[in-house]
This record gives sequence, C-alpha cells and structure tokens, in this order.
Amino acid sequence: MLIEFSVANFRSFWEPRKLSMAATPQKDLLDNNTFTSPISGLPRLLRSAVVYGPNAGGKSNFIRAMAFVRQFIVASAKEHQEGEGIAVTPFLFNQLGPSQPSEFEVQFIQDGVRYQYGFAATRERVTNEWLIAYPEGRAQRWFERNFEPQNNDYQWYFGSRFVGRKRQWQEMTRDNALFLSTAVQWNSEQLKPVFTWFKRLFVIGHGTLLDPSFSMKACQDDAKKSRILAFMNEADISISDILMETKEFSVEDLPSDMPEPIKEEIRQSMDGKKMMRVGFVHPVSDGVSPVSLPLEEESDGTRKLFAYAGPWIDILTKGRILFADELDTSLHPKIMRFLLSLFHNDKINKANGQLIFTTHDTSLLDQDLVRRDQVWFIEKDQANTSQLYPLTDFKPRAKEALQKGYLNGRYGALPYTREAHF
Repeated sequence: MLIEFSVANFRSFWEPRKLSMAATPQKDLLDNNTFTSPISGLPRLLRSAVVYGPNAGGKSNFIRAMAFVRQFIVASAKEHQEGEGIAVTPFLFNQLGPSQPSEFEVQFIQDGVRYQYGFAATRERVTNEWLIAYPEGRAQRWFERNFEPQNNDYQWYFGSRFVGRKRQWQEMTRDNALFLSTAVQWNSEQLKPVFTWFKRLFVIGHGTLLDPSFSMKACQDDAKKSRILAFMNEADISISDILMETKEFSVEDLPSDMPEPIKEEIRQSMDGKKMMRVGFVHPVSDGVSPVSLPLEEESDGTRKLFAYAGPWIDILTKGRILFADELDTSLHPKIMRFLLSLFHNDKINKANGQLIFTTHDTSLLDQDLVRRDQVWFIEKDQANTSQLYPLTDFKPRAKEALQKGYLNGRYGALPYTREAHF
C-alpha cells in the first residue's frame, strides 16, 4: 500500500514534489474510493489518484521517476558492474542540477508494517540511502549511508533493531548499487518485505514497454484465461475465446513492410527460439462461423485492453500497485470509467490495490467517479520546473463542476496555445 512518493532533481522536477495517497476527511465516495489503513493512527488511503496536466508538463516524468526507482532497486546489485554509470537524469535547467543528486523517497505499508525508504544518486554513485521502519508503531532507523566527498568515503549507521550480516553487506555494496538491493541479494530476511514491495510494483508508460506478455502467460492457465476473457467482454469487447499457439519463430511472422535490415537483426536474435501467439475468436451473427483474428490485427484499443487485462486482474486480486502513464490512450472514455470502477469496487478490489495514472480524459472529473483528494495537477513554472499539486489546494465546493473549472483554467495545468499564423 502506497502512502506517499516524492521526487527531486529528476528530469523536469527540481525541488521536492510529492504525491500523497492519504485521504482527507471528506465523506463522499468514502467506502468505495478509500480504505482503512492497517496501521493504527494513519488516515484512510485512496484506491486511486489521477494526474492532469498539459503536454510536456511533467506527467510522464513523474511516472518515469517511479519506474527508475523500481528498476534501480530490483537490478542495481545484480546487473550493474563496478564503475558503470547510473541511468538517472537530473534537472538540466538549473546550473546546480547536474552536480546534485536526484532524490527519491517512498512511504508504504508491507505485511502490516509501515516503511519510509529513500535514496539519492548521481550518475556516478549513490550518495545517500536510508530506511526507517515502524514495526511497533514507533520509528526505528534501520540503516543509513551518506557519502562524504572530503573523505571520498561513506559514513554508515546501523540501528540496534536491524539484524544480520550488516558489515559484510556494507562491504559488498558498490558505489553504484543500493545497500537494500545488495543485502537482499545476500539473504537479508528483514529487508525482503521492503524489496518485495518494489518488485511487485507495476509501472507502465514512457520508458517501460506495454506488451501483452503478462496477459499471454496468464492465458496458459485455463482459470486465468477465463477471467481475462470475462474482463474483455465486460469492457464490451465481443470475444468468445482466446486462442494460444506456441511455435518456432519465423521471419514470415514479421510485418511485410518492416525494413529488411531490421528483419535480419531480429532473425539472428530469435532464430531457433519459440514464440507465443495469441488470437481472438469473434462470434458472428446469421449462423456464420466465428472469425479468428491474430492479436496484431486487432484495434489499438483491443490490444491495449488485452495487455492491461492480466496485470489489472493480478493487481486487484493481490493488492498490488500500478503506475500508468496516459491510461486513456486508444481507450474510449467508457472503458476508462470501467477500468477505474474496478479499483473503486470494494467487492472486487478486496486486497486494496491502488492505481496512480495520468490522463487527458477530463470527463472523469464530473462522473461521480473520483473524490476531490484523488485529483492532482502537474504544470511547469517560469523556471521550467514541474510543479505537482492537489486539487484540494483550491478548496473546491462539494458539488463544484470540476471539469468546467479545470478547462476554464481555475486550477492551472492547462496548455497555453497562441493564435496560429502559419
């Protein structure tokens, strides 16, 4: 369960900006759109948050930030080599940006325990890393590392409640890797819940590939395939069956208009390998036999919905978290409302999965789908830095027409267009 995520000096973000999933005391849509935190004393948490803003305002960069955090935690200890650069991009519109570390912090709940984990990194090294846990309701600082340039070395702190081979893990942690990742790789049981929380994140958008592989793999199980088929039909995609075929790769399966050099490169990398293909069976009226179409011949919206189906069901079943950029692309507004309504249904979303997404679909604002504390905006200021702020800053009235107010500029985060002269 996500409580809060903050980012600073990353791409278009300069000063620290945070998104909170803590619900305000407002009573509307309380039961379906929020849930009780398992931690005593914490406010209720939101099941979803939606972020609006103009093109190039920073929405995608916010999703990229979480994608980077997840990837760096999962891979830094086992995939990075000594001296290899860290794929972090600082804010470039301030002369201090490239020389300062990018910083990220996440507050979350895993296995009934609240955690506060963060790190700062340049392209050369991790400069800071910290973890605070609240296993008994009170803060316990488990570890912290800080790089001291004057000594060209790290200062380390380990709390008395943090157990295991910490000195050995410290020595194994490279400058360009995280201590969290290294310790878990070397069997720190105490840190596994923290690592697992990040590993179970879904991040879909720029810098990550939205492909159907998760859904395709799920369809190999008959029970999961039935759920995906039901999901597609509930979203008004008329499909009577999903066909799965595993075959040896053939260059003939590639698009005919693909350039030959690219075909040859793919052929060399895929030669002799097995590939999975999926097709949809569509019922036809007037007694005509059903028609089967391969996935690549379906519409963009159908392909995207299928790619989402497997992760969506898994997230709702297991209480996972999804960050998605431009969720509305290629999807009808009614499909958007359908997808969002699944998260807001406490009978379906029993495990309290959470969705954080960006969109341009302003119709969601006036459909009694989201609370005012679920709406966020991103826009760039005169210094070209992205500002992230909640709708609640404007104290909108209970029945205020949010879509009209947004499109009229009341909340900012709109594109500025000039009169055309071309």
